[in-house]
Amino acid sequence: MSLKDQISADLKEAMKARDQLRIDTLRAALSAFSYKKVETGKDLSAEEEIAVLSKQVKQRNDSIAEFTKGGRPELAEKEARERDILAKYLPAQKSEDEVRELVRQIIGGMPAETRNQGAVMKAVMPQLKGQADGNLIRQIVAEELK
Repeated sequence: MSLKDQISADLKEAMKARDQLRIDTLRAALSAFSYKKVETGKDLSAEEEIAVLSKQVKQRNDSIAEFTKGGRPELAEKEARERDILAKYLPAQKSEDEVRELVRQIIGGMPAETRNQGAVMKAVMPQLKGQADGNLIRQIVAEELK
């Protein structure tokens, strides 16, 4: 069952349960899938579906930070609940220690003259796509290069 099919089935369950927050969140996710399908002109692969959901979760995280900074905890709480609903559909995220270990391996395998943050990020990101937050990866790469 594809991610889109799973979300559609869960949307029906949320409608039966009259859970308005889940209904709105899942509809937004399905809308993002449809938008991406129109944008690319083809059906989405599993990786593309995960990328769309990851983008939705990242947008929620950014909103949480802004609402918290702006003194709107009720809106930050709503965004956090939406993020948690969407995050359930993503693959398990790697821990900070697992990311750090991979970054160390990649840095160890690179020639000394090419060890800069951009080159390391370029090597790390494809391996961790959808499995770790980009900001966490960037932070770990910066720490390991010091």
